[in-house]
Amino acid sequence: MKAKTLFDKIWDAHIVKQVEGGPNVLYIDRHFIHEVTSPVAFLGLKNRGLKVFRPEQTTATPDHNVPTIDQHLTIKEELSRHQVETLKQNCKKHGIVYHGLGTDGHGVVHIIGPEMGLTQPGMTIVCGDSHTSTHGAFGAIAFGIGTSEVEMVLASQCIMQPKPKKMRITVNGKLGNGVTAKDIALYIISQITTSGGTGHFIEYAGSAITSLSMEGRMTLCNMSIESGARGGMIAPDETTFEYVKGREFAPKGEDWDKALAKWKELKSDEGAVFDTEFTFDAADIEPMITFGTNPGMGVGVSKHIPTSEKLEGTDKITYQKSLQYMGYGEGDQMAGKPVDYVFVGSCTNGRIEDFRAFAQFVKGKKKAEGVTTWLVPGSKLVEKQIIEEGLVEVFEEAGFTLRQPGCSACLAMNDDKIPTGKYSVSTSNRNFEGRQGPGARTLLASPLTAAAAAVTGVVTDPRELM
Repeated sequence: MKAKTLFDKIWDAHIVKQVEGGPNVLYIDRHFIHEVTSPVAFLGLKNRGLKVFRPEQTTATPDHNVPTIDQHLTIKEELSRHQVETLKQNCKKHGIVYHGLGTDGHGVVHIIGPEMGLTQPGMTIVCGDSHTSTHGAFGAIAFGIGTSEVEMVLASQCIMQPKPKKMRITVNGKLGNGVTAKDIALYIISQITTSGGTGHFIEYAGSAITSLSMEGRMTLCNMSIESGARGGMIAPDETTFEYVKGREFAPKGEDWDKALAKWKELKSDEGAVFDTEFTFDAADIEPMITFGTNPGMGVGVSKHIPTSEKLEGTDKITYQKSLQYMGYGEGDQMAGKPVDYVFVGSCTNGRIEDFRAFAQFVKGKKKAEGVTTWLVPGSKLVEKQIIEEGLVEVFEEAGFTLRQPGCSACLAMNDDKIPTGKYSVSTSNRNFEGRQGPGARTLLASPLTAAAAAVTGVVTDPRELM
């Protein structure tokens, strides 16, 4: 029998129909929706006189547009308020579970799914959001879809998709002090570029990957999309099973035993062929920071901004334009660059492990004067854990305040916008021009590197303070 990749095993098991010379009709196990990409999809159903085919396989929560303070009050911004209310009404009409603001289940859509045990190995998972790739950390095929595809899944629980090529990225060795999953992600993208994964689905492998916690794996898979890939995944193992076990929607009793037996088969066969392979050494990775306007423009925090001498034509012009936007020069040292804002949160780094790391780092230190910080938990559960574990006292003692769950300053769709010209060290996933607000300048980093900036007021190697 031909050796198959993990991706092939899951994809092939979900094919409902093969369109000759075209895409596959793929069955979808779990569909997540939020307030931004679902209203038009529901309107499409209404116009066609259709109901949601399998509402029990869809889960909804508002996250992109929600405020992260005073969530008990009416949302002030009219469009945001309308979108959130529309999602609530659509879910009520179609019998979809809705986790609204202030409820125990509320949070960023890609954080609540794993927390509840809705995300499981071997599944196909979609959402009208590119960072759906987060769920691939569980050994699932998870990817973002457009609004018309959201409508397709609501109507049929299926989607038409061309099968991507397969890539394996292996990272072997032991991660150094202060190096996190976020640094692995930024390092990989700096090496293969933001188009290196185009047309592929990535499987991450190697000892450095299997050493990661589930939170770390979610961070890595989350940023697969930033390399141009359709998604990323990691074969499930004991770390995965331990995380899923006992969660609200995880299988129980005999069902757990049956599921576990199936999940243990979910790995790429020996000799399985990938279309593209990359191998990296964990020892080469240090805490990373971006200096430009795409996630591939990143360097080790102790390094200098590369020069453009090897670039030509439009690549060189684009590179120089990016540095001009950031107010940086070729060859500049990153350490010591001033910081105005620090944002910890988003579906990339809004989990409890991220806040534990931040708290451990800032304990006994003080927030730098002139730095505004937004610490935004990814869900009500994370917020609850922060409070119960006493992390909130650590934050307050150091001069930080905790906000409420939401996408927040990851993207400029709510009140948490970085002002024009200001520098933000952000644990989110994108640093495009205006991503965090018109004219905002974003430096992507891990929670540790963000913590170092928050207490010094400048880009700082976290290893120096650990």
